[in-house]
Amino acid sequence: MSRDARWKALLDLLVERGRLDVEEAAAELEVSAATIRRDFDQLAAQQMLVRTRGGAVVHGVSYELPLRYKTARNASEKQRIAAAVADLLAPGEAVGLTGGTTTTEVARALAVRGDLTSGTPALTVVTNALNIANELAVRPQFKIVLTGGVARPQSYELIGPLADGVLSQITLDVAVLGVVALDVTHGAAAHDEAEAAINRLLCERAERVVVAADSSKLGRRAFARICAVDTVDTLVTDTAADAELVRGFEEAGLRVLTV
Repeated sequence: MSRDARWKALLDLLVERGRLDVEEAAAELEVSAATIRRDFDQLAAQQMLVRTRGGAVVHGVSYELPLRYKTARNASEKQRIAAAVADLLAPGEAVGLTGGTTTTEVARALAVRGDLTSGTPALTVVTNALNIANELAVRPQFKIVLTGGVARPQSYELIGPLADGVLSQITLDVAVLGVVALDVTHGAAAHDEAEAAINRLLCERAERVVVAADSSKLGRRAFARICAVDTVDTLVTDTAADAELVRGFEEAGLRVLTV
């Protein structure tokens, strides 16, 4: 197992369990305890975990893995959700995309849509996510508008007043949100308050709001609120979503698509 694969496995286990002992991790990954200790030390140096005597713990309730370590989680569900979201967008529209793994998949689904291979432009995409802009910039039929701001290494998103300045000057047909949590009572939320503020402004500038979230995000709360649930027009999630949660979102006025 390569170091990157081992680190990803360790971080996945840590997020799932909250705490991980050296011996436990060594047994799970079938490597030596000395290797796990080195891994924990190196991950702690990058502030991806907190080292403890004999193991490691996550940072706390606002803990968030860097985007590059989250891309493989629920990958097939995210790809199905992304394809369904892409189908909701019409040629010629102005679309806002927040950062995140699911919205990155939405960008990829848009890039291969046959009816978006030409146009002037075929689609206008406004995003504060550097990786999404990079994915789509090579598509000449898309007009890519990247907000200003300061890059956040965890998510590749630009945040701060420079991004606010651009978004306050535009109007969108639809905003597609990737969220950490979506709850009927508490709304859509992110881990980071600066990211939440940019996402909120995208919602305010859009005629309609689509949340793209796999079932693990539903019924959860997170630190920084993006918007109330009645701001959202459509939720696209996967078929593993709890039926009672889905019913609650529908009763709140959302159109829910499960794929």
